[in-house]
Amino acid sequence: MKRIWLKLAILTVLFLPASSWASEISPRNCTWCHGTGAQGYAAAPRLAGQRAAYIAAQLRDYAAHIRDNPFSKQYMWGAAANLRPDTVRDLAGYFASLPPKAAQDGRRALAEKGQAIYVQGIPDANIVACLACHGPGGQGVREIPRLGGMSYFYLKRRLEEWRQGYHSTPSPMPMVANSLGTDEIEALASYLSFVK
Repeated sequence: MKRIWLKLAILTVLFLPASSWASEISPRNCTWCHGTGAQGYAAAPRLAGQRAAYIAAQLRDYAAHIRDNPFSKQYMWGAAANLRPDTVRDLAGYFASLPPKAAQDGRRALAEKGQAIYVQGIPDANIVACLACHGPGGQGVREIPRLGGMSYFYLKRRLEEWRQGYHSTPSPMPMVANSLGTDEIEALASYLSFVK
């Protein structure tokens, strides 16, 4: 059912004239892809409880075409293109104020392995523990995003995109993702989907 709603939301965005929404974006427009309550879908990340500084930075990166993965190009470049700085600030503050919920869509059998990677890293592969930057509860810090509770499908795809060479901002994540195997990505994404 979620996929049907996502497809309808995407079609709605595609067939609206850009001027009807690009210059007057509101949280309601964001719900088309990020859902009511900003809890996201598999393709679009959860914004509820995300770090305000991170959301604002990402909106600026979309507008500047720095975040270049396919969904960013297709949907967010246009959505962020005409946002005023005060609108970016207000949207970021609004979404950060919403209570986050865990997606809980990962594979439970992989969560323990994912937790070990998140907490301890993979010393043999020279991968530092994720909690060093994202915090012990996956809550994020300033412009470093909250990962706790994000959708397994979104996190898995995002890590795979970094492995394919897509970047957002100067970040260690492409190097980290290149050092992770497919099974490690799946375990990490599974674990994080259950973190509250």
